[in-house]
Amino acid sequence: MTTATLTTITAQDLKQQLRSDRPPVLINVLSHEAYRKRRVPGSISVPQDDIDQVRQIVPDTAQPIVVYCANPDCTASPESAERLEELGYTHVHDFEGGLAGWRQAGFDLIGEES
Repeated sequence: MTTATLTTITAQDLKQQLRSDRPPVLINVLSHEAYRKRRVPGSISVPQDDIDQVRQIVPDTAQPIVVYCANPDCTASPESAERLEELGYTHVHDFEGGLAGWRQAGFDLIGEES
């Protein structure tokens, strides 16, 4: 297992990319319950244990994908990013700040408890 190729993205860069002509697929890798409670707008729910399902959701391995979890201490997103790279995805980024970093950057979250 190697982390040499794992690239990260900041909240500001992610916000800018989400507004671009080719926004990344933004994946919340926390549980479905956590996703319902609080998430970055525009993200989809694919829990870390189900990350292989991305092959059905995003068949184009060149499609930019950004994964995130709760905060910089959460290991779900970097582990999920590595798995996606193992599956052949070539443009995977880990938004390591996660929900906490998004809010800390001054951006709104959505969900039942946002």
